[in-house]
Amino acid sequence: MIILDNHFHVDPNHGLFLEAVKQFQRAGGTHLIVVYKTAHDYGFPGLKAEDFMKAMDFHIELVEKINRETQVKAYAVVGVHPAEFDYLARNKGLEFARNEVMKALEYAQKLCLEGKAVGIGEVGRPHYEVPQQIWEVSIEIMKYAMELAKDADCAVQLHTESFNEEKFRELGEYIREVGIKPYKVVKHFSPPLVNVAKEVGVFPSIIASKKNIEEAIKQGNRFLMETDYIDDKRRPGAVLGPKTVPKRTKEFLQRGIFTEEDVYKIHVENPKKVYGIEI
Repeated sequence: MIILDNHFHVDPNHGLFLEAVKQFQRAGGTHLIVVYKTAHDYGFPGLKAEDFMKAMDFHIELVEKINRETQVKAYAVVGVHPAEFDYLARNKGLEFARNEVMKALEYAQKLCLEGKAVGIGEVGRPHYEVPQQIWEVSIEIMKYAMELAKDADCAVQLHTESFNEEKFRELGEYIREVGIKPYKVVKHFSPPLVNVAKEVGVFPSIIASKKNIEEAIKQGNRFLMETDYIDDKRRPGAVLGPKTVPKRTKEFLQRGIFTEEDVYKIHVENPKKVYGIEI
């Protein structure tokens, strides 16, 4: 059985790294979308575009190491986290931060065009309150990331504040404005609003708690599953542990909540559609 976790972090400096990947594999996991964490987490200052570029290269190396040294097939997603833009703007000024982050995202696009990554992300808006100017430029940067993804025909993974139906519709307007294919825009940490996401042209990546996935599957199987595992020994198992997606998938199949068709759709067909990867 193929089982993919759509949003998984690794951190050789603060976390379990390969051991976390092996825990995922031992639980039945086979494929990972490994998402860039932050330049700071990877040991870079995060004060200019070059710092983010070096951090992206480092991230690609981590993904290559997973593919060499474990049985799991991993794919890289690279970008600049909105909290990194916020930090840079507060330290170096808004205009400088905008320009440096956009330059770094162009490098992320280059990595996708070279086949080293399958998506740009996570990018978007801070999940906490920020000054209005930072909020507005965050939206500008998010749209720019969508434009870059559109031109490269790759996916973009979005990090945002907590979402509801109204915010999904707002995101749908940005997607129409940019003209990106709707199934290429992934809402990471999505609530189980599968029908609304489909209607507005967003692909939901749903945190794999029992409650969330039970609610999602009632509306159909057009979604991805994720743990948002952050790989930090100081916060073990946060957000969800590395074994969660395989365990939840197998449990729901055994209990008849998922059909075999659902599992194939969620873990094979949907990732293929979003990322263009053959699983």
